[in-house]
Amino acid sequence: MSESTEGAGPGGGLTTGEVARRLGVAPTTVRTWDHRYGLGPDRHTGGRHRRWTPADVARLERMCALTATGIPPAEAARLARETPAPDAHPEPSARPRSAPTPPPAPAPASRAGSGLRLDDARQECKGIARAALRLDAAALDRLLLDAIREHGLVAAWTEVIVPTLQAVGRKWESSGERYVEVEHFLSWHVSGALRRAAPDTVPDRPGATTVLACVPGENHTLALEVLSAALAERGIPVRMFGGALPVESLIAAVRRTGPAAVALWAQSRTTASRPLAQHVAAMEWGVRGARRSPLVLTLGPGWSGRPVPGTARPHGLADTVRALEGLAAR
Repeated sequence: MSESTEGAGPGGGLTTGEVARRLGVAPTTVRTWDHRYGLGPDRHTGGRHRRWTPADVARLERMCALTATGIPPAEAARLARETPAPDAHPEPSARPRSAPTPPPAPAPASRAGSGLRLDDARQECKGIARAALRLDAAALDRLLLDAIREHGLVAAWTEVIVPTLQAVGRKWESSGERYVEVEHFLSWHVSGALRRAAPDTVPDRPGATTVLACVPGENHTLALEVLSAALAERGIPVRMFGGALPVESLIAAVRRTGPAAVALWAQSRTTASRPLAQHVAAMEWGVRGARRSPLVLTLGPGWSGRPVPGTARPHGLADTVRALEGLAAR
């Protein structure tokens, strides 16, 4: 039976299992988002099983993208419900056959034996959390690289690494400055795993380069590191400038590289500079009559709220990769 028709009922739509496979999450995650946050199907069909329409799936995709940026699930669910749905997505038959299949669903409310809440996370999160808490470098490297090899960079980041980082961060915030060493240890090893898993640097192609940088005062680079690796994996040339790039240096880098896109990461609203983003978006180069400007992407929770005119704000790693991949293909 083909993937596009398996489990289809008289009323059409997808089963919860099919939706979970399409999103790359556990079926328990889809059910939890339905029961806890009201992200279930808009309509019901006959029979016991619920059916998900393309609009329902699009809402869940927005939920995945929002939580991947670090937005708490309850707030992400609210935004996912309020954001208008894009055009309907193709049915699962258009999904690449090579897409990773999620492992069996973990039991809800897992704590990894440490007090770190890992609700609805993949099974790998538990082992990574334990290794981080033990400060076990060898085990942590092995588990991170195994997750990346099994699921791919994008799915491993969204479904394994980010939930674990968030759990460690919550533990630090609630324990009076304890576990800071665990957070730093885990972040360092995630960065190392991303570098080891990334393909070789892609040679420049005129008009196809993407510049990645944190805004001045911002030093959270992990999200840009995984974006850099994912773009290189797709043959897109990248120039990565890391944390807290001064304004003058950012402008000089843009002028020297003439990029197709500039991605600016801001973790905090205090560092997200709207005038800087607009200035970079207005930069031009090239001969008169054929001048070009970069597409500026404002990434990270610091840019949440009022959109920055003249810029794009994709939600989550997968959306960002798709946007930049499409730009490079022009």
